[in-house]
Amino acid sequence: MATALHKEIIALNLGGQIRQLRLQKSMTLQNVSDLTGLSKPLLSQIENNIAAPPIATLLKISKAFNVNLGYFFQEPAAADRIDVLRKEDRFAVMRRVHEETASVGYHYEYLTHPMTNKHMEPFMVEIEPRAEEDLLFYQHRGEEFLFVLDGQLEFRGGEKIVQLNQGDSLYFDATISHALRGLEGKKVKVLAVIYNPE
Repeated sequence: MATALHKEIIALNLGGQIRQLRLQKSMTLQNVSDLTGLSKPLLSQIENNIAAPPIATLLKISKAFNVNLGYFFQEPAAADRIDVLRKEDRFAVMRRVHEETASVGYHYEYLTHPMTNKHMEPFMVEIEPRAEEDLLFYQHRGEEFLFVLDGQLEFRGGEKIVQLNQGDSLYFDATISHALRGLEGKKVKVLAVIYNPE
């Protein structure tokens, strides 16, 4: 029986879109693996909607295919250059499920209908608390902006450890290896904007 999370993944069909794009470009899994640094088994899991890629992984895949991140969430109605997304129409877009017992602990909601040629991707993010030894680090091209809406957030990037409280914000170069976690055993609610330079 499919879990609610797996139903989300199937509904988005990220894997099917990635496979279709790979085949259109006459690329093998090995080609994509070489370009992204992701393993073939993981790419296969993603293509079969067994694993949903987190933002950093999907950015690597989009770069390999030379498309914008929004390509994978494009809707026919999203072609307009002025976009309004009502609160009730927001939808969860990504949660990592490569290994459910070692979840990355992030839950993302898009704050706009994705457009293929825009450079910023805004999200509402819930970040779970976790032990220091369980932190997972990511890095990707571009820049990120974080604004803490609720809770206490710990950011680790390079040699820096920064604690952010409600109302605090952070802007950083996303090529720096970074990790986030909630503090005091509570989830943190964050507005995140990812800038993709290409």
